[in-house]
Amino acid sequence: MEPDHANEFRVRGEEMLKKVKDIVHEGNVRKIIIKDEKGSTYLEIPLSFGVVGALFLPVLAAVGALAALASNFTIEVVRRDDAEPAGTGDADAPPTESAPKAKK
Repeated sequence: MEPDHANEFRVRGEEMLKKVKDIVHEGNVRKIIIKDEKGSTYLEIPLSFGVVGALFLPVLAAVGALAALASNFTIEVVRRDDAEPAGTGDADAPPTESAPKAKK
């Protein structure tokens, strides 16, 4: 298994909520860290498969409130290297099924 890698994005407060939503929908994200201009961590959002929808709404509300506090942020995105993003599998590959075993 390869180690995770991180990317950083600089965003303005009003752009932050949209950027976080876009990152979450990309999939293969392990953690999102939101930092201020000085590099201090404001919020760490650990993510796992299936954390979307109603379970993620309170986190988005917190991100929106945070965006109102300051104008410039850095979003650090820690991605999984060992998993494919959702929907990127080989669509042409035949399904894998096990043949039933014959009884003796």
